[in-house]
Amino acid sequence: MYSLTYRITGLMFSLVAITVFTMSYLANYQMEVHFSAYLNQLLLQNMLSNISMGSMMGTPEQAFLANIHRSLVWYGAGILVIGLVASYALARSITVPLRRLSAATEAIEQGKLGHTVDINSNDEVGRLANTFNRMSRALAENNRLRKRLLADIAHELKTPLSVIQGNLEGMLEGVVETSPEQLHSLYEETVYLNKIINELRELSLAEAGQLTLERQLTDVNPLVSRAVNMLKPLADEKKIKLACSLQHVPEISIDVMRINQVLYNLLSNAVRYTPANGKIEAVTAVVNLDSREYVAISIRDNGKGISADDLPHIFEHFYRADFARDRKSGGSGIGLAIVKQLVELHGGKVEAKSELGKGSEFTVYLPVN
Repeated sequence: MYSLTYRITGLMFSLVAITVFTMSYLANYQMEVHFSAYLNQLLLQNMLSNISMGSMMGTPEQAFLANIHRSLVWYGAGILVIGLVASYALARSITVPLRRLSAATEAIEQGKLGHTVDINSNDEVGRLANTFNRMSRALAENNRLRKRLLADIAHELKTPLSVIQGNLEGMLEGVVETSPEQLHSLYEETVYLNKIINELRELSLAEAGQLTLERQLTDVNPLVSRAVNMLKPLADEKKIKLACSLQHVPEISIDVMRINQVLYNLLSNAVRYTPANGKIEAVTAVVNLDSREYVAISIRDNGKGISADDLPHIFEHFYRADFARDRKSGGSGIGLAIVKQLVELHGGKVEAKSELGKGSEFTVYLPVN
């Protein structure tokens, strides 16, 4: 990178030197031409006196020309020195930030994700530095999420596998009785494992943009009614009132199976975390957001709610506001992440509102064609 400094300095200095030499030559040439013209005028005025050109070009005139030549040389040398200093300063102002960026990229290469550079300027180099800093922070955050995801996956898979392994070892050793109840328990653990693996697969496909949507014009109201009726038995077991409030909405282009998946995830979460004698309501409406029309599907409950600290993270992989209840109640911690990805694949968005102790409201916005 230092060679770049010297190359820029050399280029700028060469331009200054060429300019100085050219201007000096032209100034010297023009000065001699005009001075000769001046002497010719004097010669014409003194022809009657028989004064020659050689006699007119005496010591004072020659001294005058010599002084002019010396002045041009000194001025030119001074300008060259100033040009050299200015060229080097300009080269450093360009290359010093580039050296910092180069050092930062080497730090990223060595695994120091999140490393940033302190370059405060409004030029192209400053914008490049800001872009680099954002990229570095994004890499660090993605790496943190990747590590956390791997740890969460290992944790999620380890628990049921440990249960299965422990029970099977006990059965082989005769410590645990091989009863239908025990076998059913082991079967439920394998079902849970299969659920996690399938959800992870769908989530990875959705995030990679490889999940194909089979769209068709559909009225979402029957889908919401069907999803509510499907979960009514679970709600009835907990004595939860599950109802619909459906407004007339236009048909929209959606993948019916995927939106059913979204509705089932949101409703099953509401049933899971709403206490006995609670209330859940599914509502549809047409709304305008940012000058665009959407069909809104809201799932409201009066359950435990989500804290303000947890709310911004609930759509992240495996994020749980309450780890113990989630595993106990059968949740994998992936459902809401899938909901977000599926809705965004439809060009929509999903938001959550909640207040601890008062309940939650999840709203899916699907664009009207």
